[in-house]
Amino acid sequence: MYNIVLVEDEKDLNSLIRAYLEKEGYSVTSYERGIDAINNVNIPAHLWILDIMLGDDVSGYDIIKKIREINPDMPVIFTSARDKELDKIIGLELGSDDYITKPYSPKELVLRVNNIIRRAYLYSSDNKRVSYKNYVIDLDKRMATLNDKDINLTTLEFDLLYMFVTNKKRSFSRDDILNNIWGDNYFGTDRVVDDLVRRLRKKMPELDINTIYGYGYRLI
Repeated sequence: MYNIVLVEDEKDLNSLIRAYLEKEGYSVTSYERGIDAINNVNIPAHLWILDIMLGDDVSGYDIIKKIREINPDMPVIFTSARDKELDKIIGLELGSDDYITKPYSPKELVLRVNNIIRRAYLYSSDNKRVSYKNYVIDLDKRMATLNDKDINLTTLEFDLLYMFVTNKKRSFSRDDILNNIWGDNYFGTDRVVDDLVRRLRKKMPELDINTIYGYGYRLI
């Protein structure tokens, strides 16, 4: 059973989301205070759902930084009542896998949780390995290495890498990437695509990801 850690300071919403996740078959550990969550970042978990603005002095940003110190690959979803592009960009910079704006449908959140859990833990690819320049990409273990050194990629970053290396020279529109990486149920700006590509380029600068202006990207 997959354990989801929910950090949400609105008591009723916390209980509602917990009920939806448990109905879906997940085990849920929930916190209403940021300080309680940050003191338990080493709890066994498969995914964290973090409200950015909490009722105490600890924010979701503080919590994800601690999570990343322990497990750089832990999937994280941010939630926020503030529909600001800067919040989304900061969240992605800190390594979140998704961002959802309040008010949201609990069913939509559960769908996003399902998508990330499936990508992070249920993926299988017959032990394939792909070489690209000096990179070795293990599609089964979902790992990328450079000169035998691991490259820490988030779930979404690896999904994008996988899409590119298994479809070299194919052009993808931003909408194609949104559908392939975030799924059909994503609602939001396609600027997250540009930010994800930028993050992947930064971590793997030898990738020749061409920008097709006004359209999207391709790996050559």
